[in-house]
Amino acid sequence: MTRRRPEVVAFDVNETLLDLGPVRAALVEAGQPEGLLGTVFARTLMTGFAASMVGDWFPFRDAFDAALAQESPLDDDARARVVSAFGELSPHPDVEPVLRRLVSAGVRVVTLSHGSPGIAEAALGRGGIAPLVSATMSSEAIRAWKPAREVYLWAAGACAVAPERLALVAAHGWDVLGAQRAGLTGAWFPRSERVYPAVYEPAHVRAEDLAGAVDALLALPA
Repeated sequence: MTRRRPEVVAFDVNETLLDLGPVRAALVEAGQPEGLLGTVFARTLMTGFAASMVGDWFPFRDAFDAALAQESPLDDDARARVVSAFGELSPHPDVEPVLRRLVSAGVRVVTLSHGSPGIAEAALGRGGIAPLVSATMSSEAIRAWKPAREVYLWAAGACAVAPERLALVAAHGWDVLGAQRAGLTGAWFPRSERVYPAVYEPAHVRAEDLAGAVDALLALPA
């Protein structure tokens, strides 16, 4: 199938758009190693994915807290302070230019996360780019985690476009794979991952950075 230029581009939130530096700093302040964040974040995803596979669900915040309890000796209060640092996130420096490019090209921009509602809105506002985003969507609204097919189809319906006219940009290969299996156009670039997982079907779009991913989507035939 020939991919077409999307009418709407959805962006994953954590790591793809937002810098998790404040959460990493909160872990260090709590006496934990800086590298612990990657381990906890991965376990958070594993926890959510496993629950989804058996028909269960819980919020990202609870999954992160549970993962942090498994991977660190922090008590309830210390973990709560680390989790609260998600409310301090800001966009990466390369985010604003690509969002402006999409909006200037007449393409709607949305965010799609399974994270806690309000995190994306606050961070985009902190970065001064909230007006560039027409909708911030969390799959908590349908009690599901990406990469479940239903999340991407729900997003397409919420945007009032056919799945093939919605693109997902993510720095996580599993997210791109889920989007593509649901009929969306997937675009991957390295930020949280060094390479795209070789065991997955190829991403429709692969680029060296966020700007390259967006440029490639805009270059698709209308």
